[in-house]
Amino acid sequence: MQNNQDKQDIKEIVAYIKNQERTLRTNHPFLAQQNTLGLGLLLISVCGFTAAGCLYFYAVIPAWCCIIIAALSASIAHEIEHDLIHHQYFKSTSVVYHFMMFMVWIIRPNTVNPWYRKGMHLNHHKTSGTPQDIEERLVGNGIKSHALRLLVVCDGLLGLIIRSKQFSREIRGYNFFNVFNASLPFVTVYYLIIYSFILFFSVNFIADNAAIKLNTPVWLMSLMQWVNFAMVVWVAPNFLRSACLNFITSSMHYYGAKFNLLQQTQVLNHWAFMPFQWFCFNFGHTHSIHHFVPNQPFYIRQIISKKVNILLKNKGVKFNDLSSMLAANHYTNNSESA
Repeated sequence: MQNNQDKQDIKEIVAYIKNQERTLRTNHPFLAQQNTLGLGLLLISVCGFTAAGCLYFYAVIPAWCCIIIAALSASIAHEIEHDLIHHQYFKSTSVVYHFMMFMVWIIRPNTVNPWYRKGMHLNHHKTSGTPQDIEERLVGNGIKSHALRLLVVCDGLLGLIIRSKQFSREIRGYNFFNVFNASLPFVTVYYLIIYSFILFFSVNFIADNAAIKLNTPVWLMSLMQWVNFAMVVWVAPNFLRSACLNFITSSMHYYGAKFNLLQQTQVLNHWAFMPFQWFCFNFGHTHSIHHFVPNQPFYIRQIISKKVNILLKNKGVKFNDLSSMLAANHYTNNSESA
């Protein structure tokens, strides 16, 4: 619900955010080159992702280093996709716009395509907190079972399959195959690699401990070399990135009602969330700002977030409301926040 005081507070917050952006742009004229900045950041992301894979292929860096660099690079691409959904870059140049949409998808293979996600995300802004918000529900928001929530955060496809009947009952217009088809072909390849990797090494582990000698075909060993490589350079980085993002976003959005903008999200900036924030571009610290002013590039939010978050807290937006994370993201007036 939204009373007159809430409306006034929201109006003040929106005005303050826009004023902070206006001041920043005045002080830094290069920010006017928004298309160039967006494309440049995407190319940095793609180059970082690709370079990490090449360095690993030539044994210059170890697997763990490749995974971290690629995950950090992919997290930038996710923010670029978010901006593209809100038409922040090349709105009137469709060729470049769709090229950018494709590039942010190909280095993040465990997501639905960005053209389909665009509809989901715009719906999220209209239905945040309600059962109709499929974008947040797909990543775990509102789930009571902590075991199921962990599974959904880590394995979106299995979570979708398990919860499809529930979604059919509760979400208007939901169709499993619409969501599944929107993920083809990259999600299919992504999960084939994961499960092939798990199955192969599980069988070998069991055989080794049971002193069973396996006669693995040469073709399978050759195939697994490529599977192992794809795991390090393409799959594992995105598993890490998406698990961190899914955990943060599903935790910071409230669930259970049609909330006003002061109540739709909390700010997660506690030091304990920092390892997760690294791989989702500080999402928990800045995403609440996006709910008040959606049409704003992600780097602007990052720069102004420190000052804006002070105002958000003064106006009643919750910070680090850990109790809600243990109660299926329900919003309560007596929830303690720090």
